[in-house]
Amino acid sequence: MRKAIAIDFDGCLCTDAFPAIGKPNRAVIELAKQEQADGAGLILWTCREGPLLQAAVDACREWGLEFDSVNESLPDWIEEFGNRPRKVGASEYWDDKAVRMGVGL
Repeated sequence: MRKAIAIDFDGCLCTDAFPAIGKPNRAVIELAKQEQADGAGLILWTCREGPLLQAAVDACREWGLEFDSVNESLPDWIEEFGNRPRKVGASEYWDDKAVRMGVGL
């Protein structure tokens, strides 16, 4: 199964200016594009919905970033596991608010 990366929008792919679109975080965008070129599937993982979600998808497209899935696990992951849980399945989660948990916590 290919690597899946769920990437947060506000504060990660761009500065947090919700509900507006913040300035693009070029370093994260370029790293995501490289991961995708290396075979990873990219998931836009955001709490945005409706027109605000579409604005995020459009902004990413303008920045040269296309996603394999939006707020849902990759199609091949859904097929492999045979389900569509509310939690997006991924190998990695890129989020500006992430806390790395240590062993034994």
